[in-house]
Amino acid sequence: MRLLVAHASKHGATAGIAARIAEKLTASGHDVTVRPVTDAGDPAGFGAVIVGSATYMGHWLKDAKAYIREHQESLATRPVWLFSSGPIGEAKVDKEGKDLREATAPQELPKLLASVHPREHRVFFGALDPKHLTLPERALRKLPASRELFPEGDFRDWEDIDAWAAHVAAELEQHNPL
Repeated sequence: MRLLVAHASKHGATAGIAARIAEKLTASGHDVTVRPVTDAGDPAGFGAVIVGSATYMGHWLKDAKAYIREHQESLATRPVWLFSSGPIGEAKVDKEGKDLREATAPQELPKLLASVHPREHRVFFGALDPKHLTLPERALRKLPASRELFPEGDFRDWEDIDAWAAHVAAELEQHNPL
């Protein structure tokens, strides 16, 4: 099956996640194209689509939201999965043991779910390399509270990402056996 993995990445961490997902899906026998949402074009030629975006200040990047809006009709007629990248730092759970990543899902998630009816949405940890930040972002990070909120490091959990890609591949195989 031809698959599209489209992503919106501000500093490259989300693009890295998209590339890893594409690599795993290719290894499972699919013909995968991975592109930024600004270059992804119409998804009509693909059997399934994965769209991912970095999440900043609780929101998906504008280009990702625009891609979903522009291709809503086409996306709603095929299997779609969504992922968000953005929480950074160590994994945390609340008092009941619930993973707090879902608390960092983008505010647009209900609208995205209603518009394209994805099979699943996942939140993955991201990365922060201060060398890739803009001048205003570097200035904001110098504030003591910001440093705690935005720790430096690569927090992407590659095993979790690989497992999710394998899950997507298994779903595709179940619904579209060769």
